[in-house]
Amino acid sequence: MLEAAGVAHEVEPAAIDEDGLKKDGSAPVVLARQLAEAKAVEVSKANPDAWVIGSDSIASVGGRMFDKPRDRNEAAMHLRVFSGQVLTLTSAVALARDGSVEWSHCEEARLNVRPLSEEYIASYFDAEWPEVGHCVGVFRMEGRGIQLFDRVDGDHFTILGMPLIPLLGALRERGIMMS
Repeated sequence: MLEAAGVAHEVEPAAIDEDGLKKDGSAPVVLARQLAEAKAVEVSKANPDAWVIGSDSIASVGGRMFDKPRDRNEAAMHLRVFSGQVLTLTSAVALARDGSVEWSHCEEARLNVRPLSEEYIASYFDAEWPEVGHCVGVFRMEGRGIQLFDRVDGDHFTILGMPLIPLLGALRERGIMMS
């Protein structure tokens, strides 16, 4: 997304304890923001004076949060739970500099998952696995994942994993991008 939007960047993974943050029982909007901020802060500590972007997404159904699946069987179990339900995607983004959060933003999108048959789930993974295994909601909107839904309410970029438009505004406000 950043490349397509013309944002020069380098990718550097953050070594944070995601499981530790997830254990505190925070709501998805709190947890997504905490994870995005922790990632940005961690990388910014090792990159003085650099503006660092961190982001994270949480998928939840009926208050139950889902991580990225460990394998295809777990991914199929996720889709069985999602079937006929409203999947909430909570995506957050943060900007940090010199080990401090300078800005963060969080948004939610709601996706109504249509009822999914076992046959459909199997054929879906035949076509989309392993790529969707790296996605918290087990789908890619730019692929066959769009077929999982009968209604989508929310920002496109939030669904893709990062509230990009608010981030671009924050970058312009700080003079990191031209306004």
